[in-house]
Amino acid sequence: MNETTLRPSGESHPLAAPVGLFEAFLFWLKLGFISFGGPAGQIAIMHQELVERRRWISERRFLHALNYCMLLPGPEAQQLATYIGWLMHRTWGGLIAGALFVLPSLFILILLSWVYIAFGEVPVVAGVFYGIKPAVTAIVVHAAHRIGSRALKNGWLWGIAAAAFVAIFALDLPFPLIVLGAALIGYAGGRVAPDKFALGGGHSAAKASYGPALIDDHTPTPDHARFRWSRLLLLVGAGALLWVVPMGLLTAVFGWQGTLTQMGWFFTKAALLTFGGAYAVLPYVYQGAVGHYGWLSPSQMIDGLALGETTPGPLIMVVAFVGFVGGYVHPMFGADQAFLAGAVAASLVTWFTFLPSFLFILAGGPLVESTHNELKFTAPLTAVTAAVVGVILNLALFFGYHVLWPEGFEGRFDWPSAIIALAAAVALFRFKRGVIQVLLACAVTGLAVHLLRI
Repeated sequence: MNETTLRPSGESHPLAAPVGLFEAFLFWLKLGFISFGGPAGQIAIMHQELVERRRWISERRFLHALNYCMLLPGPEAQQLATYIGWLMHRTWGGLIAGALFVLPSLFILILLSWVYIAFGEVPVVAGVFYGIKPAVTAIVVHAAHRIGSRALKNGWLWGIAAAAFVAIFALDLPFPLIVLGAALIGYAGGRVAPDKFALGGGHSAAKASYGPALIDDHTPTPDHARFRWSRLLLLVGAGALLWVVPMGLLTAVFGWQGTLTQMGWFFTKAALLTFGGAYAVLPYVYQGAVGHYGWLSPSQMIDGLALGETTPGPLIMVVAFVGFVGGYVHPMFGADQAFLAGAVAASLVTWFTFLPSFLFILAGGPLVESTHNELKFTAPLTAVTAAVVGVILNLALFFGYHVLWPEGFEGRFDWPSAIIALAAAVALFRFKRGVIQVLLACAVTGLAVHLLRI
């Protein structure tokens, strides 16, 4: 007979059954294929499955882990899965949970990227992407509004957002410099006016009760989650080795200026700058991948974001598309091995993008487990989040320019694209429709318009 626990209301809950590593593997694999909806949707799915239904972890412990993940650069939903997997089944559990959150998306994006490159000029495919491009512009504007409404709580933060927009739009300053400047302003502002840089709201303390969980509010910290200097140094050394070895091999085979080597170096830097989510780092990826290296065109960058929006996994997986296209058009294994070059580039880009995320969780998790009090955003991070709003707005203008004036300001204004973008914005802002629904509707509309033009 199952043991039960009695809630204050008199309602009883059976205790959650122990979970083996294989059962956890099957769940994380399933999650990797159903994790649509961006970080908010992915976190909601994990909360529903792990806290409410399966009761693998209590809500308070779930939110405590989430607060830590939101302090880090990188995709917070993937890091949260890694954290919970590590807490339940040690290092292997964390590696399995984090990897399965990413791998299905990687394989799907490699396939879709190949279809896009190989058949992008086919009328049906071209028509679908004709409708998707203006939808992506509206989605990025919506993202700027969503983040801004949460982050810009006073005039100081509005000023930082405006300054960041001017810095990247008018002065063309690199994204890392903008992040550094915002962090320094936040550090100073936190001392001068701490109330202006305190992030209100966020994830409130847990109030709901779903019954006893395997990892409950007062479950003792397992031995593997206790902080040890020896373990920290071992993990840092292993992480450094996992970065140095592939970078060394790439440098030895292709040289420092080789496409794969430069991709590894560039996306390592990008991985450390993803404060504020994937939309925040996209301008940096654009500056490097489109402007500096020429791995893909502005139009291809927009299409890649659309593919990232319509596949499961973190939105930052758009970097796999960037890697595939860059490798495909610069085939380092010969012209007849373009697909292999693209697949290898996409896989390497994914490796260098997510390696820091695993290290942050496995090395930092024991420090977080040492206290179950809610973590707060620091003043520098608050300022960085404000700056991100200005940067994303610049990205929206960049996309809008290339969609509405595909031949430049001297060319024609694309009225059908403008109407599709406006309709997508109304659907997102007014009717609160989901991103997938908006993209599908715009794709069908774009296909109809494109076929009528032929």
